Amino acid sequence: MATRSEFSDFLEKVELRAFKQALFAVRDEQDALDIVQDSMMKLTSKYADKPPDELPPLFQRILQNTIHDHYRRQKTRSLFSSLLSTFAPQRIQNEKEIYDYEFSEILPSPSDQSYGKNPNLVLEQSQLIKIIEKALEALPARQREAFLLRYWEGMDVSETSKVMGCSEGSVKTHCSRATNTLAILLKEKGITL
Repeated sequence: MATRSEFSDFLEKVELRAFKQALFAVRDEQDALDIVQDSMMKLTSKYADKPPDELPPLFQRILQNTIHDHYRRQKTRSLFSSLLSTFAPQRIQNEKEIYDYEFSEILPSPSDQSYGKNPNLVLEQSQLIKIIEKALEALPARQREAFLLRYWEGMDVSETSKVMGCSEGSVKTHCSRATNTLAILLKEKGITL
């Protein structure tokens, strides 16, 4: 059973990456924050008796399910909104402001003392991060999910298949397609890995 301190340390460690995953998926900062908070609450309220080594795959599964639930709710709301809007007088239907989130603002600065002393390097790194994030956003949802779980979260194929609820072969296929698509998108921007 994980101690309170171990639970707290785990949540602190995964918070930023979970937020980015949710943000890539839903493309809305507030929704992403809600998804991460809901996922953390579900983990702590329902699985406090789990050992520390079971927390990472369990949390990822909860996070992905919460993202899927978000999409289901959005689909239902959209359906009801469109049905109800047929009875409403015609006026602006969407007053929500579009907010372009800067990922570079939430990235932790490296602990290296020389970081920031070379403005060209800092600019180049921030531009590279933005290009990679745009390429990730262009991936289909399942490919992005598999790619982030495997290569960002460092999960193996078996863990990823459990989190995604699919076969290990599907995980390999999604990852292969994602890496090929990312390589093509990045090559178009002049970036070779």
